[in-house]
Amino acid sequence: MRMRTGLLLLAVLFVAVTVQAQTAPGVYAITGAKVFPVSGPPIENGTVVISDGRIAAVGANVSVPAGAQVIDGKGLEVYPGMFDPVTQVGLSEISAVSATVDVSELGAYNPEIVAATAVNPASAHINVTRANGVTHVLVAPGVGGFFGGGGGSVIGGQASAMHLAGWTMDEMLVRKSAAMVLNWPTIDTGSFDFSTFQFKQRPFKEVKQEYDKKVNELADVFERARHYAQVEEKGSAEKFERDLKLEALVPVVEGKLPLLVIAAKARDIRNAVEFCAKQNLKMILAGGDEAWKVKELLKEKKISVILGPTEALPREEDDAYDRPMTQPAELVAAGIPIAFASFDTAFSRRLPQQAGNAVAYGLPYDEALKAVTVNAAQMLGLADQLGTIEPGKIANLIVTNGDPLEIRTELRYLFIKGQLTSTDNRHKQLYEEYRNRPAPATR
Repeated sequence: MRMRTGLLLLAVLFVAVTVQAQTAPGVYAITGAKVFPVSGPPIENGTVVISDGRIAAVGANVSVPAGAQVIDGKGLEVYPGMFDPVTQVGLSEISAVSATVDVSELGAYNPEIVAATAVNPASAHINVTRANGVTHVLVAPGVGGFFGGGGGSVIGGQASAMHLAGWTMDEMLVRKSAAMVLNWPTIDTGSFDFSTFQFKQRPFKEVKQEYDKKVNELADVFERARHYAQVEEKGSAEKFERDLKLEALVPVVEGKLPLLVIAAKARDIRNAVEFCAKQNLKMILAGGDEAWKVKELLKEKKISVILGPTEALPREEDDAYDRPMTQPAELVAAGIPIAFASFDTAFSRRLPQQAGNAVAYGLPYDEALKAVTVNAAQMLGLADQLGTIEPGKIANLIVTNGDPLEIRTELRYLFIKGQLTSTDNRHKQLYEEYRNRPAPATR
């Protein structure tokens, strides 16, 4: 009896080992799908092979490796995972509960702050966001206000690029420091008095003096960072006193780290561009509500723009009602690279639809798709890893039953870092729970 039991266990073990050997772990092949690599034209009846977290091959005549887990893509479409390049996902859970919000620090200048250190990998927003096709994001600290309206700090800190999957931040990280966040000072004579709940106007001269003071302080900070870099390189180690704030700004003044400038009004954008040109800083404009008014300057200075949601009201009461939706097409027509971002947590999942709205108002579809995939990666120096379906790149992919910019499209498969990732999330759980609730008892 014992011999029979032992033989049975050996047989079960043999079968298990054989099955494991037949399926290579971490190797997938999506076959028969229409592949949109973004870097080139769509591939009909294409195959995408994923191995060791990266894209191994893509094309119409690609052979499937032995042991690969095959996903039948007939009738489906494959796209690069989408990129939200300014968001607070992982930093803010419930906006009304301050204990769950870690977006900014006290003080006007916080360049040493790194967003990755404050991200909560267990945030419920992460699963919700990735279930709509957003596979990686840039988490930006110090970006306050709805849709990027600016924050209390001038330099908010270092924005971190991360995947939307992983148990720890180390598993999720793409680049710890991908950009430095700067909330450009604005000249605004109108303010809201919370004591009287009324708007009031301040003298322009007074507001302008405050603005000039902030800009001069900002210039002084960058100049001190340059001197710090020189001392750090050539100074005496015994006399060198470390300064974390200035140390964090050294890559910015050396042009190695882009400066993500949050500005909305045309005057502020113009002033920020001129400041960064004078300081020789690598600028990316974020927000840019009135970028269309200074598009010639942005084109001349080769400034890329990360736009906020198109589903928004126009900034000024005299603006056209559809200005947020028509501006993307206008900037692209002027030769300015654009990307779309949520500037938020709860609405990051709506990123693909924001781009789709711009298509309805004149933005070419191919440009809209680039604006949520590869353009932001290029702006941040991550295009060698993300943004297109090409061999060697990180396998962040989505498999859909149609156009991902269309709100009715369903996500069928999701890959992050080459791993088939669950699309289960809090929204779906609640939907199923209340959809299946028992019918009320009849009287």
